[in-house]
Amino acid sequence: MTSFELEADPVDITAALVDLFSVSGEEAAIAGIVEAALQVQAGHLEVVRNGNTVLARTNLGRPSRVILAGHLDTVPVNDNLPSRREGSGDDEVLHGLGTVDMKGGDAVFLHLAATIREPRHDVTFIFYDNEEVEAAKNGLGRIERELPEWLRGDLAIVGEPSNAVIEAGCQGTMRIELRTAGARAHTARAWMGVNAIHALGEPLRRLEAYEARVVDIDGLTYREGLQAIGITGGVAGNVVPDAAMLTINHRFAPDRSAEDAEKHLREVFDGYDVSVVDFAPGALPGLSAPAAAELVEAAGGKAVAKLGWTDVARFSALGLPAVNFGPGDPTLAHTQQEHVAASEIRQVANILRTFLT
Repeated sequence: MTSFELEADPVDITAALVDLFSVSGEEAAIAGIVEAALQVQAGHLEVVRNGNTVLARTNLGRPSRVILAGHLDTVPVNDNLPSRREGSGDDEVLHGLGTVDMKGGDAVFLHLAATIREPRHDVTFIFYDNEEVEAAKNGLGRIERELPEWLRGDLAIVGEPSNAVIEAGCQGTMRIELRTAGARAHTARAWMGVNAIHALGEPLRRLEAYEARVVDIDGLTYREGLQAIGITGGVAGNVVPDAAMLTINHRFAPDRSAEDAEKHLREVFDGYDVSVVDFAPGALPGLSAPAAAELVEAAGGKAVAKLGWTDVARFSALGLPAVNFGPGDPTLAHTQQEHVAASEIRQVANILRTFLT
């Protein structure tokens, strides 16, 4: 397939996108097709290509601007290509890699880009690369560095799967490593050594007893979490180990900064050698912003907290309120069984059309 009609049913556009191979790092083909489709079928938009990211926008002089952003890449194929359709009408289901994460959202945005020529907000569309891999490769980061004016607006909508419900803000995430030290000895003379793995017992007990916060922000409930996710240690079958490491992941509500989260973890594990190895700040929901309030109203007045981290945090860091809003069940993302209801794709398209027009 080399092209598709942007004015077609967004479900058909989703199927066409799914059938375009675009595992992270290999988005050149899909980016080229998306760019060509926008250039030919959406002449009212300014279209720019940056690497394997395609950007398009209206320039109508509206008093506000909305950004619609979706990544073009997928996780590796798991015997779930090409796309497959079952049922019909309201019961139709589309199966295949990326149906949920997140070519259904991309299809909606592409359809709206071509079919809404006079939106009441100016609109920027961003179809970016390398979201499913390390953050340093993320196309949004490159756009922030090279074309920062394209990330200016009053509201960002990221088309990640959200069961067609607005998910506002997102949790922050932090990973730490806690190390213990001991002294080696032969296990036949264990009293002569100090077992570093045994020394992890107290930190593990603190984790077991830990009571995570439940936080209300703008009427949305964010549940925090603190979990051990790995233990390493050991030298040989007859050696008392002199070093061990416990890896812990903390998901924190967006009312905490990364600095606050680190301070909290150092208090929880006071007395231990703790180092932060990875973190990403969360994003406040920002639903009081006028454009965000209008979106919630268009969606029936319902919004929930995002439990997890997404690129809404990148937009929040730039001062934009941001939400996740897309078709599909996020628990199916990255699974072989990935599938989306056609009715959800059309529902998201209809809500966004109402919001934008």
